Amino acid sequence: MSRSPRPPRVVAELGRPETAEERATRLATNSRNYRSRKTINNLVYSLLATVGAVIVLVLIVPRSDTPLTRNVDYAGVAEQVQTGVDVALVAPDLPAGWAANAAEWRSGGSDGVSSWYIGLLTPSNEFIGLTQAVDANPTWLADKLGNVAADDTVTIDGVEWDVYRNPAPQEDRGNFESALVTDAGASSYLLIGTASDEELSVLAGALAEPISTDISTEQTSTEQNGSSE
Repeated sequence: MSRSPRPPRVVAELGRPETAEERATRLATNSRNYRSRKTINNLVYSLLATVGAVIVLVLIVPRSDTPLTRNVDYAGVAEQVQTGVDVALVAPDLPAGWAANAAEWRSGGSDGVSSWYIGLLTPSNEFIGLTQAVDANPTWLADKLGNVAADDTVTIDGVEWDVYRNPAPQEDRGNFESALVTDAGASSYLLIGTASDEELSVLAGALAEPISTDISTEQTSTEQNGSSE
């Protein structure tokens, strides 16, 4: 038995069967809408898959609560830098438990003061920045210390240091709790950080020999110049 042809679709808005052209337009529009929804769905699924993969990686990768620090060979860096510097650069021999996370020569900026810098981590996990500045001026030091004035002096292994304390509120001190400063020859030494007085003293003691040598050399040079006049 033959099937009767399907009657044309009645368009409700028109109240009559749709024409062949209208039907073709409707089918084309439906096809575009379907492809558009498919594309959006695929994008959403891809994003979900990517987020899922990231979560899995975060869960399976081992992590440690211990801060990651570099142990920089500052003595080796000092040897490399020394070839282009006239003053003898310090590389203190420190006890076990000390480490360095930075060591670099800093060319003079707008202040014109070049310096040798070592960032040190103490056994108690505090920080001390050691800077040996060449031909430093009061403006350079004031900038490093935020215009804080010295409030005491201390002698460590024969070397006299000016002591600085940060008067700012605890939350505003950053890496400057206290500092030691001394001059020797063409060098100015700044020890600044969050470490205790005891740890600052250990570092100052490790610098005593090269600093004393600079002081003796300067005194000898001054006496010789005085004798020749």
